[in-house]
Amino acid sequence: MQGLAGNDHPETLREMLPEPSYLPTVKTKAMDPENELLDVLIVGAGLSGIGAAHVLQRRCPGKTYLILEGRQALGGTWDLFRYPGVRSDSDMHTLGYSFKPWTNPKAIADGPAILDYLHETAHEAGITQHIRFGHKVVRAAWASADACWTVEAEHDGQRRTLRARFLYACSGYYNYEEAHRPEFAGEADFRGRIVQPQFWPENLNYDGQQVVVLGSGATAVTLVPTMAKSAARVTMLQRSPSFIVSQPSEDKIANWLRRHLPGHLAHQLTRWKNVLVQIGLYALARRRPAQAKRQLVGLAARQLGPNYDVATHFTPSYNPWDQRVCLVPDGDLFRALRKGQAAVVTDEIERFTPSGLLLKSGRELPADLVVLATGLKIKLLGGITLSVDGRLIHPADTLSYRGMMLSDVPNLIMAFGYTNASWTLKVDLTANYFCRLLRYLDRHQLAIAVPARPTDLQARPLLDFSSGYVQRATAELPRQGSRRPWFVHQNYLKDLLNIRYTRINDGTLQFGPAGQMPGG
Repeated sequence: MQGLAGNDHPETLREMLPEPSYLPTVKTKAMDPENELLDVLIVGAGLSGIGAAHVLQRRCPGKTYLILEGRQALGGTWDLFRYPGVRSDSDMHTLGYSFKPWTNPKAIADGPAILDYLHETAHEAGITQHIRFGHKVVRAAWASADACWTVEAEHDGQRRTLRARFLYACSGYYNYEEAHRPEFAGEADFRGRIVQPQFWPENLNYDGQQVVVLGSGATAVTLVPTMAKSAARVTMLQRSPSFIVSQPSEDKIANWLRRHLPGHLAHQLTRWKNVLVQIGLYALARRRPAQAKRQLVGLAARQLGPNYDVATHFTPSYNPWDQRVCLVPDGDLFRALRKGQAAVVTDEIERFTPSGLLLKSGRELPADLVVLATGLKIKLLGGITLSVDGRLIHPADTLSYRGMMLSDVPNLIMAFGYTNASWTLKVDLTANYFCRLLRYLDRHQLAIAVPARPTDLQARPLLDFSSGYVQRATAELPRQGSRRPWFVHQNYLKDLLNIRYTRINDGTLQFGPAGQMPGG
C-alpha cells in the first residue's frame, strides 16, 4: 500500500515550520467516548500527556481525544513523588513547555511549583475535562480490519472498553507501583524504620533523628540536604560516587529577559540559550571525557574545601554522562556537608543491626530511619499488554522508530524523552510530529501508519547508559538501529531536523486505508 502515498508532494511550508507558541488553544468538541470511535486515546496525564493534548488541540482542533489516567490526580511524577525537597533536576525553561512560559524566578523548581504549573496548563486549555481519572489501561488490541485500537481500562474494579484510531502512550518509563527494592540481611532486626522515597509516608517525622540515605543519584542528593535541616544527622551511604554539580536555582539571564521583553519571547530566548548550553557541555564531555571528569571533580573539590576526601566520595569510576550527572541547586548538598549536618560514606552494607547498619569495612552507622533511594524500576508503556491482529507484542522485540513508534506496530505513538537533557524537549517534538502525521493521513485519506522493520538492520540497546535502572531493564526495552530513522539521537538539534523538518512519507513509514494493513 506504499504506492498510495508514493506520489505525495512535499509538506507545505506552513506545515514544515514550527507553529508559534502563542497561538490560542482551540478546544475539541465533547463526546461520549464509550459509544464513539476516538481519534486519539492518550494514556497518562502527567507532563507528557498534558503537553500532547495541548499540541493536539492547537494543531488538530477537529480531532476527538481522551486522556486515561490511572491515578486520581493529574501530574504524573510530580503528583506521585512527595518526599522532602522533591524538585526538578533540569531547568524549568526546558523542562517546561515551549508554549507556556515558566515565570517562577526559580529555574530549578520544587515539586509543588511544577504541579501547580501543570494544573494551570491543563485548566487554561480546557484539558482537564478530557481526563478520566482512576482509569488504568491494562490491554490494547489493534485490529487492522477496523483500523483501530480496542483498549481495556480498569475503573472501580470494573473493565471499561474504548476504541481509538491512535494510541498515544504518555505514561512515562518507570513503574509507579514498585521501585527497585534490594533486600538486605538483618532487616527484621532493625528497630528503626525503612522507607522508599517513591512511597513517602505522609507526616513522617524525622526531627532529631539519625538518618541514613542509601544511594547517590538524583533522589539521594535531593533528600540529604533537605532532611539535614531538621534531622540530627544525615548520612548518604553510597556504593560508588556519582558526578554532582552545583547550579544556581535562579537563572539571572532568564529573569532579566522576562523583566525587559514580552513573556513568550523571553521564554523562547531562555529556552534556546539553555538548550545550546546543554548540548555544548554534553558534546564536550563525550568528546573529551578525561578533561570533563577532571573539571567536574574539581568543581566538587572547590565546593568542599582542601581537606575533604573528594577522591573517595566524589570521583566516579565512569565518565561523565555514562550515567546522568546529578544537579544540586545553589550547592545545597555541599553546604550541608561543610556544615557537618550531613556526611557521605562510600562503602557497602554487610547487614542491618538493631540500631543501624554494619558496613563491610566493619564500621557501623547508627540509624533511626533508613531511606532506600536505590532507584527506579522501568516499566514501558505503563505495563500495557499490546497485541496486533491477535499477535502479542513484546516491546523488547521491536525497534524504535524516531524514538516514538515501534516497528510493525501501527498507529502507536510513545512519548519518551532525553536522558541527557530535559525530558520535555523530546516529547514536545514527538507531539508536533504526531500532528503532522495526522494531517498527512487526512490529506491522503489514509488510516494506518506503521514503521516497517528492515531486515538488514543490526539492533543495539535503546539507551547507551550504564545506570543501574537502565541495565536492569535492558531485556524489556525496545532496541534501536544503527542508522536513521531507527537511530535514537540524544541531541535536540539533530532531532529538530530529523523529526520536524523531514517528510512524513520517508520510505520507512508505511501507509494504508482502513481495513488493509500495509504490506499485508
